[in-house]
Amino acid sequence: MLDSRLGIFGLLSDAGPVVLMVLSVLLAFSVISWAIIAYKFGYVRKSSRESKAFMDYFFQVYNVDKAFSESENYRNGSLPRVFRSGYIEYRALGDKSDIRQAKAKIARAIKREVNAENKRLSVLVPFLATVGNTAPFIGLFGTVWGIMNSFHNIGLTQSASLAAVAPGISEALVATAAGLAAAIPAVIGYNYFTQQIGSIERDLEEFSPEFVAAFINEP
Repeated sequence: MLDSRLGIFGLLSDAGPVVLMVLSVLLAFSVISWAIIAYKFGYVRKSSRESKAFMDYFFQVYNVDKAFSESENYRNGSLPRVFRSGYIEYRALGDKSDIRQAKAKIARAIKREVNAENKRLSVLVPFLATVGNTAPFIGLFGTVWGIMNSFHNIGLTQSASLAAVAPGISEALVATAAGLAAAIPAVIGYNYFTQQIGSIERDLEEFSPEFVAAFINEP
C-alpha cells in the first residue's frame, strides 16, 4: 500500500546518494541560471535603452564635445562607452593634420572598445547554453539510476508489485523533472540574450564608422 512517503520530501529522504547528487547538481545549475538571467536581463536592457537614447542625442547635435558630455549620463550603455573611447583617443592625438593616420588611430581605439563590449555583454551567457544542453542528460542519468534501483528492488523482494517499484520509478521521474526544470529557463534565457546582444553588437558595428567620421570632420 502506498503512503505519504511518496510525497516529494519523502522521496528525497529515501533517495539514494547518486540520485541526491544528481538533484543537487541540477538545483545548483538552476539557482545559478536564474541568478544569471536576472543579472543579465537588467544589464542588457540598460545597455540597449541607454545606447538608443545616446544615439538619438548624437545624431541630434552631431557635436563630439556635447556628445561626450552627454555620454556621461549613460554609463551603462555600450554605444556611449564606445564613443567615449574614440573621443579620448581623438583628444589624445597631437597632430591631426594627417587625416588618414588620425582616422586609423581613432578607428583602432573604437574597435578595441567594441571588442571589449562584445565580451562584456556575452559574459556568463554561455553558461546558460551549457545548462540547457547538459541538464536533461544529467536528469536522464538520475532517471536511469532510479529505474535500475527499481529492478534491484524487484530482485530483492521477488515481487513486481507497485509498492516494490514505485519508489525507484518516482525517483527517476523527479530526476527527469529536475533536469527539464533547470534546462528550459536556461535555454529560453540563452536565446533571448543571444538575440538582444546580437542586436547591440550590430549597432556597435554599424555606428562605429559614424563615430570616426564625426571626429575626423570635427572642426
